[in-house]
Amino acid sequence: MGSTPAPPTTEFVTIHGHRRAYVLAGRKPGTAPVLLLLHGLACDHHDWDPLIPELAERYTVLAPDFLGHGESDKPRGDYSPGGYANGMRDLLTVLGIDKVTVVGHSFGGAVAMQFAYQFPERTERLVLVDPGGLGPEVTWLIRALSLPGYDLGLRLLTLPGARQLNTAVLRRLPSAQTRDLGDVARILDSFKDPGKRYAVHKLVLGVIDWRGQNVSMRDRAYLTEAMPLCVVWGAEDQVLPVAHADVAAALAPKARVVVMADAGHFPHKDHPAAFAELLHDFIASTRPAAYSRARWRRLLQTGGAVPPPLEAVDSA
Repeated sequence: MGSTPAPPTTEFVTIHGHRRAYVLAGRKPGTAPVLLLLHGLACDHHDWDPLIPELAERYTVLAPDFLGHGESDKPRGDYSPGGYANGMRDLLTVLGIDKVTVVGHSFGGAVAMQFAYQFPERTERLVLVDPGGLGPEVTWLIRALSLPGYDLGLRLLTLPGARQLNTAVLRRLPSAQTRDLGDVARILDSFKDPGKRYAVHKLVLGVIDWRGQNVSMRDRAYLTEAMPLCVVWGAEDQVLPVAHADVAAALAPKARVVVMADAGHFPHKDHPAAFAELLHDFIASTRPAAYSRARWRRLLQTGGAVPPPLEAVDSA
């Protein structure tokens, strides 16, 4: 029986004066499709550890830590989805990578959508895993991060012994609501870092208000017609409701939408082998998007409705 391969080494690069952490694994860029794996709110690239070894056999795999997360710097700065999309563009440019299939989980899904919107010429495919941005509904735990007093609350929750108490309390909840307990506990523990507390608070303030998520892809979903799209959701997600998968299917009828049974907010960690196989099939069965300025212009002009003939648009 073979041993589990060692995780790839974390590397660092400084862009705009800020150190960014990332893992680059698998085939040499330019010899295979490149997967850009974007983690969720308050997480880091280690969320992809169960998948990276298998994905690295077929692809070039790039898994960064967002600024404010993991081992990347945590400056006072722009923590909006657009700012993160710009950061991913800059990281790819520095590493000499031109085009990618973007795989984004949770908040990383919102960044993936923003990246595809801002840089369609660099996006071959889009894979969204329990993504934000499809409706206002979101767990109260994330809404609480936008409230006054968040910093004191997080400091209290990360005091010595508090993690064990938090876990004991959470275990009393119904089992479906504790599926992601290990990940929640790890995230809470990471808030011992004041820089991360600040960054996540700024991030949440930009995308959530008292009514829930206030950043949405709904008005621009028709643009996904220009590239292959796959949406994956855990059937027992307690962070973002699985009903948002139906929203995605309605907004993007050509998308492949998969709801994974017996999975929570982290379906790629609950069932890494099945998720990897789904990703392999999606990539193998789709052609990478080829950016066309004329087609993008037609989509913007028509809002996704049946477009006029190309000649009429170009002459206009």
